[in-house]
Amino acid sequence: MKIGIMPPLSTPIASPAYLSVVGPALEERGFASVWAPEHVLLFDEYESKYPYTVDGRMGAGPTSGIHDPFAVLTYLAAVTNTIRLGTGICIVPQRNPVYTAKAVASLDQVSEGRFDFGVGIGWLAEEFAALGAPWPNRARRTREYLKVMQTLWSDDVSEYHSDMYDLPPTRQNPKPWQRPHPPIIFGGESEPALKRVADIGQGWFGFGLEPDTAATHIVHLTRMLEANGRKRSDIQVSCAPKFGIPHTRELIEGFAEAGADQVILVVGARDSDHLIARMDQLARDVVEPAAKM
Repeated sequence: MKIGIMPPLSTPIASPAYLSVVGPALEERGFASVWAPEHVLLFDEYESKYPYTVDGRMGAGPTSGIHDPFAVLTYLAAVTNTIRLGTGICIVPQRNPVYTAKAVASLDQVSEGRFDFGVGIGWLAEEFAALGAPWPNRARRTREYLKVMQTLWSDDVSEYHSDMYDLPPTRQNPKPWQRPHPPIIFGGESEPALKRVADIGQGWFGFGLEPDTAATHIVHLTRMLEANGRKRSDIQVSCAPKFGIPHTRELIEGFAEAGADQVILVVGARDSDHLIARMDQLARDVVEPAAKM
C-alpha cells in the first residue's frame, strides 16, 4: 500500500522556502506522491455546492490563494527525485486543451516521468462563468479535450475536429516523458465519473471516502472495467479519506481491504515546521506500516 499526501499548497503558507523544505522532507519520509488542487478563482458567495462537506462550502479563507498546480508541482519536481507529482485535480473543461497539453508534457519532461494527470469536470459553476467556459456538457467536453491532448502528446502532426474543439494540422513538442502520455486519473465518485475511469482512465482518485464506501465503489468500478474488456489491475485506485477521520494504521488497513492501491492523506499545517512534525508522525504511524501491507 502506498501513501500519498495533499499538503497545504496555498498562499500565504506555500512560499518558496516552504516548498524547498517540504518536498525533500516528503520524499525522505517515504510518501509515494504529492497532489496539488486547482481553482483559479474563489468566491465569497456562491450557489454551487462543494460535494465534500455537509454545508456545501469549500472552507477556503478570503485571503487563501491556491497556487497553479503545474507551477507548484514543477517547483516540487526541481527539489525532489523520486516522489510522484499529481494534479488533484485539474479542471479540464474550463481550460484550453492545447495549453493544458503543453503544461502536462512540460511537467512530465522536467520531472522525468513522475507526473500523474489527475482530472475532473469541476463543481463550481461560478468559476466557469467568470472564465467564459461553458458549464453545460462539461463531462463530454472533458472527454473531447482529452482527445485533443492525446493527439498532441502522441502524434508528430496532430489534428482533431469536433463540435467542441477544432485543431488544424499542427505540431506540439516536447512530447511527454511517459509514453504514450502520463496516467490520466479521473476524480469523482458518481456513476458517470466511474464510467469515465472504466472507459478511458488509467486511474481513479476517490475523495472524501470511508473504507466501506470505497469498497462499494471499487467493486462497481471493477465490474465496469470487466464489461469494457479491461481488468482491475489496468488502473490504479487512490482514495482520500473523509475529512475529520483520524489517519491511523487501522484506517489504512481498511482501505487496503477495500482494494485501494494508494491512500492520499489531506493534511493541514500552519507552516513547514508544523507540517514536518505531522509528517514525522504519519511516517511512523502510517507510511512505514503501509509499506508492509
